[in-house]
Amino acid sequence: MIDIKVPAVGESISEVTLVKWLKQEGQYVERDEVIAELESEKATFEVNAEKAGVLKTVGKEGDTLKIGDVVAQIDETATRPEGSSAPAAAQATASSSNGSAAPAVKAPVATATAAAQGPVTSIPNDIKATPVAAAIISDKKIDAGSITPTGTGGKILKHDVLEALAHPGRTPGKELFTRADRREKMSNLRKTVSRRLVEAKNTTAMLTTFNEVDMSAVMALRAKYKDKFKEKHGVNLGFMSFFTKATCYALQEWPAVNAYIDGDELVYHDYCDISIAVSAPKGLVVPIIRNAESLSMADIEKKVVELATKARDNKLSMEEMQGGTFTITNGGVFGSLMSTPIINIPQSAILGMHKIEERAVVVNGQIVVRPMMYLAVSYDHRIIDGRESVSFLVRIKELLENPDQLLFGKDPVKALLEL
Repeated sequence: MIDIKVPAVGESISEVTLVKWLKQEGQYVERDEVIAELESEKATFEVNAEKAGVLKTVGKEGDTLKIGDVVAQIDETATRPEGSSAPAAAQATASSSNGSAAPAVKAPVATATAAAQGPVTSIPNDIKATPVAAAIISDKKIDAGSITPTGTGGKILKHDVLEALAHPGRTPGKELFTRADRREKMSNLRKTVSRRLVEAKNTTAMLTTFNEVDMSAVMALRAKYKDKFKEKHGVNLGFMSFFTKATCYALQEWPAVNAYIDGDELVYHDYCDISIAVSAPKGLVVPIIRNAESLSMADIEKKVVELATKARDNKLSMEEMQGGTFTITNGGVFGSLMSTPIINIPQSAILGMHKIEERAVVVNGQIVVRPMMYLAVSYDHRIIDGRESVSFLVRIKELLENPDQLLFGKDPVKALLEL
């Protein structure tokens, strides 16, 4: 019997939470197959089987485990169940060594596996559903979070999905005028978010300054070049690359915004590691675009897609979330018109993007309709003065309203005339 222990995931992390068993008690698992999902205060990670054999679960879902605790055991002496084939890689190796040209996996099995696995990836990882239910959810594009599960362990069954389709907007079986309460244990990630937000409020002299930007030029540029950009770079031209570029130029002009306080010293950064706030299934995470000031628009967009995908699938590593010199958060994707974002300590400032909304504005004495966005910068007044924070935000506004300046951060004509 082999013990599967909780691995060390970081110097400061001493305990984790067992979020979900991906394999069940008594099930035969292959070597390196993912058997469980654990969550630390900073990230979610997977536990793999060290040997092939029959799984014996030790911990229960929701348990808090210490680093080094036994989470499961595997009986590697157990015989493989009849009808269960060895992993494709092992069969391929065997066939190549004995000269056999037989396929590693029979076609019907591969087809069935693909059919079973395909739809499951289209729903959040923290929601459990049967293969048939997952297929219907994927096909009908239903919000899995709106379905009331009736299966064991909160699993969504086929009946639950059909009930949701038959009665949209109503929770099946829910009593009217109920006054029931329910308690749920806070996840490690939510505990960390709570602690850090309170710490930011209590340890910084936080203020917020606002401005608004006319997004006409950026939207026109995107409309003109989005197809060619997608064709050449294989990624969409989004707003984040414009904001990241503009932020990097502004940070280099106002270095205090890109610095932080360490004891009685100020630490300035000659680089821009931009943290992007992402709403993941288990809570808010802030992965980092390293050296964003040196990346092209396409590189930034590719990195944003990569990090957002990893966040959605709970695949972010600790290294991808540690550090960062400045944060950008976009509440506009949820419809927020204006907000005061909280600093992501130990950073000293955060930029909040918001919803683009057509509004009547005055341009050259005329009332015109323009797509406008409110911008907000929350900053630590201990290190950043009002002049710096306001000038920083105004610089971002100028760059976004004149996106041709994003090439090298200056007005081309002024650069030509050395003004």
